[in-house]
Amino acid sequence: MDGEHSALSGVERERERLPPIYNSSPPAGLGRGAKQPFPSLGTFISTLSQRRDMAGRGLAGGIMGNLTGNHGLRHGRELPPICSNVRQKHRLSIDTLPPEVKAPFPSDPIIPLRTKTTKEFQEDMEHALQSGDWREVREFYLTTFDSFIEINAAFKREANGLFNTIEDSGVNTKFVNAVYDALLNTPQDIQKSVLKGIINSLLREWKGPRTKDDLRAYFILVQNPQYSSTSTYVIYAHLLRQIAALSEADHHFLVHWFKKLSARRFRQLVERLLQFISTRLFPAEPDEFPPLSKCAWWIPSATKVLSLFNAANSVSSPPIMSFTDFYNITLEHIDFMEDYRSWQNYGNSNRFSFCQFPFILSTVVKKAIIQKDSEQQMISQARLTRKRCDLKKKLRVTFVGEAGLDMGGLTKEWFLLLVRQIFHTDYGMFTYMKDSRCHWFSSWKCDNYSEFQLVGTLMGLAVYNSIALDIHFPLYCYRKLLTPPTVPCDQNALVGMANATLDDLQQIMPELAHGLGELLSYEGNVEEDFYLTFQVFQEEMGVVKSYNLKPGGDKIPVTKQNRKEYVQLYVDFLLNKSIYKQFAAFYHGFHSVCASDALMLLRPEEVEMLVCGSPELDMSALQKAAQYEGYSKTDATVRCFWDVVLAFPLELQKKLLHFATGSDRVPVGGMADLNFKIAKIDVPTDWLPISHTCFNQICLPPYRTRKELKQKLTIAISNAEGFGLE
Repeated sequence: MDGEHSALSGVERERERLPPIYNSSPPAGLGRGAKQPFPSLGTFISTLSQRRDMAGRGLAGGIMGNLTGNHGLRHGRELPPICSNVRQKHRLSIDTLPPEVKAPFPSDPIIPLRTKTTKEFQEDMEHALQSGDWREVREFYLTTFDSFIEINAAFKREANGLFNTIEDSGVNTKFVNAVYDALLNTPQDIQKSVLKGIINSLLREWKGPRTKDDLRAYFILVQNPQYSSTSTYVIYAHLLRQIAALSEADHHFLVHWFKKLSARRFRQLVERLLQFISTRLFPAEPDEFPPLSKCAWWIPSATKVLSLFNAANSVSSPPIMSFTDFYNITLEHIDFMEDYRSWQNYGNSNRFSFCQFPFILSTVVKKAIIQKDSEQQMISQARLTRKRCDLKKKLRVTFVGEAGLDMGGLTKEWFLLLVRQIFHTDYGMFTYMKDSRCHWFSSWKCDNYSEFQLVGTLMGLAVYNSIALDIHFPLYCYRKLLTPPTVPCDQNALVGMANATLDDLQQIMPELAHGLGELLSYEGNVEEDFYLTFQVFQEEMGVVKSYNLKPGGDKIPVTKQNRKEYVQLYVDFLLNKSIYKQFAAFYHGFHSVCASDALMLLRPEEVEMLVCGSPELDMSALQKAAQYEGYSKTDATVRCFWDVVLAFPLELQKKLLHFATGSDRVPVGGMADLNFKIAKIDVPTDWLPISHTCFNQICLPPYRTRKELKQKLTIAISNAEGFGLE
């Protein structure tokens, strides 16, 4: 141990010269702690030595208390949230490095040459596992993780190559994977030595601007599988803090390096970060970690690093993971309204809130925020105007000539029938695109666009009343609804003018998009062979009209040189300019109900889910969540019911859901939110099943056979228009 202390004395002296430690603001509602001094490296290493052979929680558990005071290194730069929907004034500010860190930085050291290959390392591991002789493997791990320089020496493809591009990290990925895959199969003393080396590296290397070799070290260290264990969370937190504090330019490199990881390893890193956040918020044991007030920077650091992975996912085509895989459902159990208010009030400060990083919030949370925020706005408006009749309330519907107390089912039925009528081709408001199986706005001109405003209002009311609508708009429509996400104060400001691409047109008019794509790739003489000008023709109510895409467009031929401009103007005309008044009215109608800053937190896909619910049906999940009245889940009739339903094709499953609930879509909260119930009805078995959409309930006679149940159920769900109560 004396030799070890001697070897580390230089590091301790270096640590004393580092800049002072600063505290960061805690997450909203998560408490704040007083600043405490960072323990000296000597104390730190001494504690490591004393706890070296502790059983149970290992090295990291032994040093937990010494590492987790409010001793965070000041962020050189705060990471802005990677989300285009969050307005600029609510982005995190960018701080400058403390003066102490700006001291002259020595030139990059020469990286020592290491020659071990992946194959040689794997042979060493195989020998160690068979013989029990771990000396060679132990020496490799001790050396490799001793410093950032050694990490680069081991894993950089060319020791002193530059590799200063976002396209190539210069890391031998295969070797990194092999070393980490083997690590958890090594003896505990080797695993502890790796953690000790990482701690020393993080303390030693915290200084000045980062080199690309430093970035490579961070890129490699964050992939360490040891961080899946809560006993290493203290070390993991410090690593995340240093990564989060890197400059925006450095983050740019990491984003592009992360996206080159395999899908499996990328997902593992994302899930590890999400688990870290969840466990820090809700630890399994009260004393598992230091008080939250003493390590308030843990969650902000992890969330900022997670945003780099979210950015990497967003710039990948196709995305590596679904955007919903970045949701942390644990956040559904925090006071998210306090977090939202903090974001509204302190969005331009260094005060952390999850709303600064909306990708982590599930649609359930966002929907709840929109509803509660809208309610608060309506209450405030009612108090100001003293017009209680203007206060928006939950809808209650009564059908003339039909019995029924509206517990939600009548409202759903009313919405479904009304929407079906509005989108009928006889009205001419929307055109059904057969190729894409979606509706789009008719371009006909009129003096009054109030009907489009009404449709937007109905859509907003459906969101407010938690009704899933059977509407088939393309995703681009919801992007337009978020352009901008809140209504501009200037009444003359343009709305709904989202940037339109050929991919967007593909969602709506695939045949036309294909033709324009061929124009762009045509190798021949564009002007002579296509004979086009910057003028387009459109049929409106049986009349063909011409429109210039730019001034004098009918006199400007389309050539190989200007065809990209022609396509861009044509797409913009079809998806924006030709329907501007219609969509503007629709936009203002929707936002008249859903008027909330929380819309800035949403992706277009999430708006679609709020409006329509999810089309993805999981009948097994419905079976697990089902409740029973008069039956039990083991009764023969119930078993036959689920056998039949699970074997139904998707179309019949949708009809069943519509029959029982009034909608064929799944609510934002999933099947469990339906409160679906199967009840027994004591009638002859020649009766058909009956539903009560008010209660999401289906009533089944005691059918004796599977064949009988299937026949009667199929007839009932296929002829279920209208509403009535038994």
